[in-house]
Amino acid sequence: MRFLKNTSLIVLIIGYALAGINHFISPKSYYRIIPAYLPYPVIINILAGIFEILFALLLIFPNTRTMAVYGIVLMLIAFLPVHIEMIAHAPLKLGNFMVTPLIAWLRLALQPALMLWVWWYHKP
Repeated sequence: MRFLKNTSLIVLIIGYALAGINHFISPKSYYRIIPAYLPYPVIINILAGIFEILFALLLIFPNTRTMAVYGIVLMLIAFLPVHIEMIAHAPLKLGNFMVTPLIAWLRLALQPALMLWVWWYHKP
C-alpha cells in the first residue's frame, strides 16, 4: 500500500507540474474554455498555471503537503465552471485535441475523483 501511495503521489506531482507548465506553452487553448463572464482570461490562465506548479512543488514536502492538498481541492472546485463551459461548447478543439461532449462530461465527472485522490495525502 505504501508503494501505491508513494507512486500515486509522484504521478500527482508530475501531473500538476506538467498541467501548470502547459498553461504557458498553450495559453490560447485555455482562453477558449475560461467562461466569458470572467474578466481577464490571460491573467486567470497565468494564475492557474502558477498555482498548479506551486501546488505540485508543495506536494513534494511532507510539511507543506497538507497546504497543497487544500489548495488543489479549492482549485478543482474553482475550475468547475470551466468544465461546465466545455460541456456547453463541445465539441471544441483545444490545441490539437478535440473535446467531444462525452470527453467534456468525463472531465467534469473526473473532478470529484481527483479531489478524493489528492485528499488521500491531506495527512502526513
